[in-house]
Amino acid sequence: MSKAKGFTLIELVIVIIILGILAVTAAPKFINLQKDARISTLQGLEGAIKGGASLVYSKAAIAGKETGTSSVAIGTGTVNIVSGYPDSANFAADLGNWLDISATSSATATDADWYVNDNEISPAGYANGSTCKAVYSQSTGDGESPTVAIVSDGC
Repeated sequence: MSKAKGFTLIELVIVIIILGILAVTAAPKFINLQKDARISTLQGLEGAIKGGASLVYSKAAIAGKETGTSSVAIGTGTVNIVSGYPDSANFAADLGNWLDISATSSATATDADWYVNDNEISPAGYANGSTCKAVYSQSTGDGESPTVAIVSDGC
């Protein structure tokens, strides 16, 4: 009489259950969807800032203020500009005038989506100086566009 070789059905089911439990606990380490979502949101913010700055420049060009330091009145207030683009020195104060964004300069506020400090914008929940932010740098001269850098190491 030959002896049967292999696994019984019960042993096979137990092994599959154990592999399933291991997969569920290990998967979040390999698939970090929240980080990808935050980075994607920062990239969207980068586009919004560049688009808003371009519209401010258009308004400044119409007013003949596309060179030097000045200010331009737009529908929601006044924006301080350098070479026609928003000034980074007044970025936090002027941001709400040229960009439709729910932002606060208070690190403890909970009613805003973004935290603004000087020329940096971080998602809500990230403190000043975090490594998950967009950094606005004003125009370096007439005819030069401002830059927006994404720092996503700590998202």
